[in-house]
Amino acid sequence: MDMKKLAMGALAALSLVVSGGAGYAEETVKVGVVIPLTGGFQSNGRQMNAALKTFVATRGDMAGGKKVEFVVKDDGSVPDNALRISQELVTSDKVSILTGFGNTPTALSVAQLSKRAKIPQVIMVAATSSIMKASPYMLRTSWTIPQVASVIGKWAAENGNKKFVSIVSDYGPGADAQAWFKTSLEASGGTVISQLKVPLANPDFAPFLQRAADEKPEALFVFVPTGAGAAFMKQFVERGLDKSGIKVIAMADVTDDDLLNNMGDPAIGVITGGSYSTNHESPENKAFVEAFKKANDGMRPNMVAAAAWDALDLIYKTLDKTKGDASGDAFVDAAKGMQIQSPRGPISIDPDTRDIVQNIYMRKVEKVDGELYNTEFQTIEAVKDPAR
Repeated sequence: MDMKKLAMGALAALSLVVSGGAGYAEETVKVGVVIPLTGGFQSNGRQMNAALKTFVATRGDMAGGKKVEFVVKDDGSVPDNALRISQELVTSDKVSILTGFGNTPTALSVAQLSKRAKIPQVIMVAATSSIMKASPYMLRTSWTIPQVASVIGKWAAENGNKKFVSIVSDYGPGADAQAWFKTSLEASGGTVISQLKVPLANPDFAPFLQRAADEKPEALFVFVPTGAGAAFMKQFVERGLDKSGIKVIAMADVTDDDLLNNMGDPAIGVITGGSYSTNHESPENKAFVEAFKKANDGMRPNMVAAAAWDALDLIYKTLDKTKGDASGDAFVDAAKGMQIQSPRGPISIDPDTRDIVQNIYMRKVEKVDGELYNTEFQTIEAVKDPAR
């Protein structure tokens, strides 16, 4: 991404923005939802849109004594589109809150708009730690890459997996994952003997898997965006690595709950760390999964859906607290420190960083009642982003 071009585009857009906060005087609070329904991150958009559909069906359209109206737009997974659409939502549609953002570049592209217009920007997915510094009106309900990767590195070394090759997608979150896993693993006595980066667009994992196999590690650490894990596992098997004794210990994106059954038995035994699993055991999650499947033709929710649901829950609970005031300072101040009993377990918004604090779970792919699930076997409680 051309960051200089992006910054210039953001500043140009800002010249048209009026100060936010108009939503307080209205009987309706409009929420702009900017998500990737097409493009490289469309699997995220599919889950986010399904979570929105489920949330409104379950919770209705009232919060803080006002009607909540959602205006959904497809950014095509492109940062410039996200900025243009967000500008239109603020100036033409008069939205008071922006949410969605299925990847880091799109979230970052809108940050200056959020900052200058004082528009709350509630991040559903984008996971690079540093984006939260770009706007004081940004809140996040997903996870951060360091939050998860650091837990995996520590767990791996403490459980006898010390010699790794890392394979990550070549963009900001991949670099974050690689760096934080390595730091955590090495602090616990392990080593990363090689670090490989795979092109984000149209990835071919085969040559990187062969290079990794030649290094003869005990395990691979893997991060790819949600939706790309099926392709990785398919090529892992095609190269015969499933029979080589090399383990896969990965970020949760690799064994995406939505796509896991399509990966088949070779995925069994893959260990991941993440913030949510479809079969997380709690009354809140049971209700969430049932409602989600009912609203979306039996579709499974994944961690993106859980994060999107929590973003919407945060918006509603914050509006309840402000009695419908969606103006930037009032909304963000009310959201700081918010505690929610989520489908994934207890979460809260750190009052200092506006970022999520949550449990991180170590999981293993297992067959349960004939289907594949990420079964949680260890909980690391109340993890903050270690990069902040």
